[in-house]
Amino acid sequence: MEIGDTKENIVIVGGGICGLATALALHRKGIRSVVLERSNTLRATGAAIIVHPNGWRALDQLGVASHLRETAIPILSGQFHSLNNDELKEMPVGKEELRCLRRTDLVDILANSLPRNTLHLGCEVLSIKLDPITSSPVLQLQGGRLLNAKVVIGCDGVNSPISNMMGVKADKIFTISVIRGFTSYPNGHELGSQFRLTKKNDTQVGQLPMTKNLVYWFITRKYTCQDSMASKSQKLIRNLAVDSVEGFPTSIIEMAKNCELDSLHLTEYLRYHAPWDILRRRFRKGTVTLAGDAMHAMGPFLAQGGSACLEDAIVLARCLARTTQIHRNARGTKMQVEEAFDEYLKERKMRVLRLSLQMYLIGKMLDASSQFVKFICIILLAVLFSDSHGHTRYDCGSL
Repeated sequence: MEIGDTKENIVIVGGGICGLATALALHRKGIRSVVLERSNTLRATGAAIIVHPNGWRALDQLGVASHLRETAIPILSGQFHSLNNDELKEMPVGKEELRCLRRTDLVDILANSLPRNTLHLGCEVLSIKLDPITSSPVLQLQGGRLLNAKVVIGCDGVNSPISNMMGVKADKIFTISVIRGFTSYPNGHELGSQFRLTKKNDTQVGQLPMTKNLVYWFITRKYTCQDSMASKSQKLIRNLAVDSVEGFPTSIIEMAKNCELDSLHLTEYLRYHAPWDILRRRFRKGTVTLAGDAMHAMGPFLAQGGSACLEDAIVLARCLARTTQIHRNARGTKMQVEEAFDEYLKERKMRVLRLSLQMYLIGKMLDASSQFVKFICIILLAVLFSDSHGHTRYDCGSL
């Protein structure tokens, strides 16, 4: 689909979870926007998304939570099993709502809840610049076409051209790879409503029930040169998954062997924004701002990346709606938009800073080869995040 005009009021770059949620939140507040997605189809990278209570609060505000609850069972308990010393212990998952959703289910309902002509597929943004006279954003689309906008919200992920323009690219890397996928069990699986995490040396396998017959799983391990080759084929990813769980219980090996090939996704290494970069960087340039992974890419260690995107959408829409003229006639002044974005970023900064710091310490503990570094990370986590599930009790507020 092509953009019909060469000028738009609010342009959201990126049609993933964050971009679609932001457009829907704005729509709920009566604010029109357009979403530009470079792919020709809706993208849902990563197979599944784990949604903590804070994410469900945001989904409730968007008006899509009740439908999504019907697609996944609640996770009520957790179990950790160390194969190194055969330690088996209970793993708290919190007392509130925790479910694991298909990313396609979430993306589809967000997209289907938007007005017609909001989402434009096959529209790749190559670069962005500010007009030297008006300071308004100008987007260069694939094919050389220019699109003038009043407001631009970059929701285009880790490789965001919008964040590159603003000098806030996620350039830090954990040398940890992640394999994700689904396995179907026609006669039912043995997990019930329990999340299981099994660890052997530097390899961890997580298993989360989605329905009575479907399990989402992930494998985290040190990056190897095999990963680049495996990423070229779903069958090679499956072979890599099976090799990675050598020495694990038979049920886990069979899970990897019998996975749904189309669901497999391999992340070769994890890029992230360091907490100190989130603290010092400015995520607004004129009437251009960022949300989601474009602003705060983080590893999967807290399973909060998707929920944090949903929180961004709620807060950003609420702040823009407070700019009365935008709310009423979509013609807010440049200064009003900038003030709204500053309010949004002020509210989000400490939240994403704490998430990023907790994630960084966990990731560093897993990634570091030095036992001293691992020990320091454990101490800091115990001191700074004694309530390990505190991040799930955050409430982004109402629209």
